[in-house]
Amino acid sequence: MKKILLVATGLLVAWTGSAFAHGPTRQKVTETIEINAAPEVVWGIIKDFGKGEWMPQVASSTGTGGNEKGATRELKLKSGGIIKEELKSYDAEKMSYSYKITEVDPKDLPVANYSSSIAVTASGAGSVVEWNGAFYRSFMNNNPPPEENDEAALKAVTSLYKEGLANLKALAEKK
Repeated sequence: MKKILLVATGLLVAWTGSAFAHGPTRQKVTETIEINAAPEVVWGIIKDFGKGEWMPQVASSTGTGGNEKGATRELKLKSGGIIKEELKSYDAEKMSYSYKITEVDPKDLPVANYSSSIAVTASGAGSVVEWNGAFYRSFMNNNPPPEENDEAALKAVTSLYKEGLANLKALAEKK
């Protein structure tokens, strides 16, 4: 009986300890923007997965595989960093695609296990673009440094999306 009680107590202590331990939690960001341009015009700017220059943070990009699942792109940032991404799905008819980051330095974007999608839909005479992503902070252990915590990851991705969508709006409305 003592042995059973001892084992049960040990299991309870182990379970309680694991319940209080926590690491990063999955974060999500969704940004949308209304654009005074036809969906086809907006889609025409972003439809080529291999080209990311419509994003203001990107100096240049190269892609392989076109718009087929598994295609890759490398974004050279104006800051000098590089982000590598892989296309997960592409639907020209629905004007949307999804992708994931396969390689990024936390100094450039403090995220891990990042996946994202972007879609263009009609709205009256114009368009709405929705860009959303899900990710973890780049520091996967407890007690992250400030530049790699949840808040830093959320701030960086939100800024990326807002700046990217504002630039997309400016480009589309010029046409």
